[in-house]
Amino acid sequence: MTLPVRAAVLREVNAPFALEEVELDAPRQGELRVRVHASGICHTDLSYRAGQGRFAFPAVLGHEGAGVVESVGEGVAGFEPGDAVVLSYYSCRACGTCARGQPAYCEQGYAGNFSGARPDGTYPMRWRGEPIRSGFFHQSSFATHVLAHQHNAVKVAKGAPLELLAPLGCGFQTGAGAVLESFRLQPGQRLAVFGVGAVGLAAVMAARVAGAASIFAVDLDARRLELARELGATDTFLADEPELTRTVLKKTRGGVDFALECVGSPKVLRQAFDVTRPLGTCGLLGLPGADAQVSIPMTALLFGKRLVGMLEGDADPKRFIPRLVSLHAEGRFPIEKLSRSYDFEAINDAVHDMESRTAIKPVLRMHTGAAR
Repeated sequence: MTLPVRAAVLREVNAPFALEEVELDAPRQGELRVRVHASGICHTDLSYRAGQGRFAFPAVLGHEGAGVVESVGEGVAGFEPGDAVVLSYYSCRACGTCARGQPAYCEQGYAGNFSGARPDGTYPMRWRGEPIRSGFFHQSSFATHVLAHQHNAVKVAKGAPLELLAPLGCGFQTGAGAVLESFRLQPGQRLAVFGVGAVGLAAVMAARVAGAASIFAVDLDARRLELARELGATDTFLADEPELTRTVLKKTRGGVDFALECVGSPKVLRQAFDVTRPLGTCGLLGLPGADAQVSIPMTALLFGKRLVGMLEGDADPKRFIPRLVSLHAEGRFPIEKLSRSYDFEAINDAVHDMESRTAIKPVLRMHTGAAR
C-alpha cells in the first residue's frame, strides 16, 4: 500500500525544486519507512541537479536524512518503529569489498547510491502516476517520508537532535573520516585542507580532535577562514595568495604529512599535492567534473608521496557516525557552528544561499522537534 508524501521534485536540469505530492511504496525486504525530520543539502545534490549524474529527470534528491522509523519490511533486523535514525550511503554488506571493511567502495555502490534507484533498478516513489528517480543513496531525503535500507540507517538515541545530526550522513562524515579513518592522523602531524566548506571544516575539527600539530586551511572566503581558525586551524591562507605553495612549504620546512582537496578542481588538487611532503599522502574528496584531469610530477611519486581518492572519507557509517555523535556530545565536534536551518518550503532559498556561499551547511526541516 502506497503512502502520499510531499517531496521536492526536480523536473529538469538546473530547475528549481517543486514541492509535490508523490506516492511512496510500502517497505520491501530489508527496507525501513522513515518519517524525515531533517535533511542536509550536500554539494553532491547540487552537482546532480546540474546534470553531472547524467540520469533522467524528474527526480527526488537528498542524501543526508534523519528521522524516525515508522514501519519496517521483511527481514529487517535491529530496527523497529519509533527508532531514531541518521541515514547515510548504501552498501550491500555482502560483497568482497564490504567484507574487507570498505563499504564506501561496495560493488553495488553505484546502483544503490548514484543511479537514483534501488540496487534492483526500481523506484520507491511515483509522481503523477509514473515512477520517478527516488532512491538516491537509497533515501532521496528531500521528502517528508522515505524508504531507506537497514544497511544505510544508523540508530541514534531517542530524543536526539535530528536536525543537527542529519549532515553526519555524508558531508561531515566525509571530511572527518578522511582525517580519522583514512589518514589516521597522529598527534604532532600536520594537515593542509584546501576548501573549507562543510567537508573541509569537518576535516579541520577532526584534525584538532586527533591532536594535529598544525592545521593549514585554504579558501577563497576570508569569513570561512576565520571560522576555520575558530574550529582549530592554526594557519589560514586565501586561495589566491601569490606564491601560496611556496609559502606553505617554507612554513612547514618541506611539506605537510597530509593534504586534502575538498573542491574538485585540478588546479587545487595540484596545489594540495605539491605541499605534501615525501612519504606524505594527498587525498581527493572534492567531486570533479567527469572529464577533469590533473598533471602530477612522477618524480614526486618516486619519493613515496601518495595521491589517493576517497569516498565518504573511507568511513563505515555504522561505526563512524556514533563516534561523531559522541564527539559532538563531548563538545569536541561542534557541528552546530556550520549548520543553518530552513523550512522545507524554503528549499530553493537554501540552495541559493549554499551556491552563493552565505550558508555552509543548509539543513531542511521537514518535521520539527526531537525524535520521540
